Amino acid sequence: MMKNINKLLIVLLSITALNCADLEEDPIGTLAPDGFFKSPEDVEMAVFGAYGLMTKESFWGRKLSLTIQLMSDMSDIGNPSTSARRVEINEFRADPANGMVSAFWPTSYKIVAAANNAVFGAQIIEADQEIKLALEAEGRLVRALVYYHLVRLFGDIPYVTDQTPANSLESLSKTSEAEVYQNIIADLEFAKEHLPMTYPGNIRSRATSGSAHTLLASVYLTLQDWQNAYDNAKWVIDNKGELNYDLVSDYQNLFNSALQDGQVETVFSLDYLGIVVGKAGINDDFMGALNGIRGADKNGWGVSVPSMKAFESFSDDDYRKSVTFEVETLIDDSLVHYEDYPFEQRPHCAKYFRNYGNAQNEGRKTDNNYAMFRYAEVLLIAAEALNELSGPTAEAQGYVNAVRARARNGNAVPADVSAVEAADTESFRNAVLEERRIELAFEFKRWYDIKRRNLGVEVFTGADALEPQPNFDPAVHYYLPLPQDELDRNPNLLPQNTGY
Repeated sequence: MMKNINKLLIVLLSITALNCADLEEDPIGTLAPDGFFKSPEDVEMAVFGAYGLMTKESFWGRKLSLTIQLMSDMSDIGNPSTSARRVEINEFRADPANGMVSAFWPTSYKIVAAANNAVFGAQIIEADQEIKLALEAEGRLVRALVYYHLVRLFGDIPYVTDQTPANSLESLSKTSEAEVYQNIIADLEFAKEHLPMTYPGNIRSRATSGSAHTLLASVYLTLQDWQNAYDNAKWVIDNKGELNYDLVSDYQNLFNSALQDGQVETVFSLDYLGIVVGKAGINDDFMGALNGIRGADKNGWGVSVPSMKAFESFSDDDYRKSVTFEVETLIDDSLVHYEDYPFEQRPHCAKYFRNYGNAQNEGRKTDNNYAMFRYAEVLLIAAEALNELSGPTAEAQGYVNAVRARARNGNAVPADVSAVEAADTESFRNAVLEERRIELAFEFKRWYDIKRRNLGVEVFTGADALEPQPNFDPAVHYYLPLPQDELDRNPNLLPQNTGY
């Protein structure tokens, strides 16, 4: 069912891509004249357009996802001949002309434009009120998700809604970080009230009330509003039966493209359709290739490769280590250990390369689904927030223990939360953050955890740094630079972020 929706997206976005202009032209976008929106199906097309634009190469297909992965302390540059813009991101040397940033910034606003179209369309059609509100909520959730990435990466940013006239864009100023967050929260509060609990066919690539509560819990966690983070995560946990959420029994199945459709652990995902690519890089997934092993029979590019310390930080007895890392591969039909790989002689990330389904030989254009959130993270959000409110209670420990129990895969490791880990709030906080690092490794969460917990100096310059990055400066590098070409077009976006 989800793959059929993605086929439809490729067709729809051949139209949509032509009508959602870059920020410098018209970030509001015009899917069609006002008269286009006549029915719920028309609005649904706009929603699908927003989802499809998120799969572009210049957004989740490569530019944004790779940026977030490289900024963490888990992924390092493997292939030294890769593009300088990637090395600069990894080493905290990016300047305002960096090509990664200047690519995903305008695409982000194209997605916002499509989401704004959906919101506008839902408001003007004649239909049952419940249907109208659900479609509006879906558009508002997509908008909130995109802005959630942008505000964490840049701070103050332009906040564009469907009410912003196109002719005012050249003079548009930034909205404060605090106000952007309030707008995100408002969208998600609306979404959680009006989205359905599930969709027919158990589709996970459309937003539900569970998606909205989960995203809102994450937003509140970032803002250190512990009570609201806990309340929203707890709502998901309490309603997991109706939402059809749970932990899958085998951690490996989370990263097997053949088993990802309708998977109960997925809260919300981007669903790629292997081999097929639409206009302007839509539905083009590069992560398998970027993480893959150069010179192997199933050849990759070796761009984003774990550091040896990151690999060694996992217990050999933790099943997740064997799922997360590719320590051997076929070369000329012989199984070769990582120490003898032709190029980057260290383990590679296996999550998006081992079982990517239909794809080109180097792991591009895959069948992968990318979970923006999954139920394991909901449990860890609840544990972290509750600890800040009440300390390491039995309930908080139980959420971590549930994640660890699945990870054991019938073995003894990882053990339940120990007395040392639960000794006090700080000890348990560290245990939960470490559990997130292991459980969600390379899933584009770690950089945001480093930032929200102010861990940059410790993890990049400390004695135990997994990936030492001496350039890291906490006064500068918790934010990316605003793209210089955007500042050149619109000086009202000044000042540039500090240090750039």
